[in-house]
Amino acid sequence: MASSLELSTLAQSHDMVRVVLSFLFGVLLFLNSFGQRDTSRLIQLSGVVISEENLEPMPYTTVFDRSERRGVISDYYGFFSMVSFPGDTLLFSYYGYKTSTYIVPDSLTDNRYSIIHMLQRDTLNLPAVTVYPWPSREDFARAFVEMEPYDDAIRRAQRELSGESLAFVAARLENDASLAYGYAMNQRNTKLYTNGQLPVNNLLNPYSWAKLIQDWKAGKLSRQ
Repeated sequence: MASSLELSTLAQSHDMVRVVLSFLFGVLLFLNSFGQRDTSRLIQLSGVVISEENLEPMPYTTVFDRSERRGVISDYYGFFSMVSFPGDTLLFSYYGYKTSTYIVPDSLTDNRYSIIHMLQRDTLNLPAVTVYPWPSREDFARAFVEMEPYDDAIRRAQRELSGESLAFVAARLENDASLAYGYAMNQRNTKLYTNGQLPVNNLLNPYSWAKLIQDWKAGKLSRQ
């Protein structure tokens, strides 16, 4: 039992050593490939990505250095800044626009360089498609025959704007600020007018009865 455990531990240790050696070997290869390039020719490349249509900045555009296999993303104003070498190929990509390339000039004498890069919209013209609500002519004929006549727009408007409809809607609406204020002021004035005495009762007011009879004879109550 003890020998099997020792063999398992040795195998795990051997695998761990192989993984570490592989990782170190990869790091050495990367450093070797990076060291082959002249670091004294590094360029701080900055720029702004804009649209060719309206010259508006393109926010969050991906700028990828294909030579170095790394990239950056522009900010909200389309500005980006990255370190590159002369001769590197940069890829600019944005959703809805064509991916374009830019080669860093190899004749630069300064270690800083600024550019303005324009992107073209990627448009694709598709043939016109007519969409029908029925899958076939037979379904259209059946729907047309079984169709129930409906009112036109004028009749619907007349029905919705009739006195009965408006009165029904008005009865369901609450008072707005102006109506509430007017009602409160009327209540206050009535209270001040009848202060120290019994409130006015229109059931005992002969003028109110005379006006009611007059409106009834004139037909105003039936129209309301």
